[in-house]
Amino acid sequence: MPPITALLQTANDALRLGRALEALLPCAEILIVDHESTDATLQLAREYGARIVPASGQNTTNHYLDLARNDWIFCMEPHESLADGLQASLFEWAALPHQSVVDAAAFSVCVRQQVAATWLDSSALEVRLIPRSWNLWGGSLPAPHPSAIALQGELLRFAFP
Repeated sequence: MPPITALLQTANDALRLGRALEALLPCAEILIVDHESTDATLQLAREYGARIVPASGQNTTNHYLDLARNDWIFCMEPHESLADGLQASLFEWAALPHQSVVDAAAFSVCVRQQVAATWLDSSALEVRLIPRSWNLWGGSLPAPHPSAIALQGELLRFAFP
């Protein structure tokens, strides 16, 4: 069974972080990289059992992958949450024999974004479940990769908060 570490980067996200952390049940570890939050972000993260490390301007996202306890990392933002279908897919994925996922480059998900009172489906899948050795980034999230395998279910991106 390949356990998953959830990786989130935060900066004063107390108003929206709870929704994200609440849905991360398929993840064996939650790793928060905090960018000097001054609100209740860190307290909330601790309540959900997250391990918190301070962000450093010198470190790249790859450095934070090295801090994860597991070989597979699910990257998301504090204003996102797993829909039930994606949560179920991650539970099923984590139950697979370790050898069956070793050769995969990455896994992608469909993102639905809240815009005012409606939801928009993204036409492009976003890479979110990656091996610890990943080195392709678009900011703090993994960059697109043509060989990424799509997972069933959706990642929900909420408008603030």
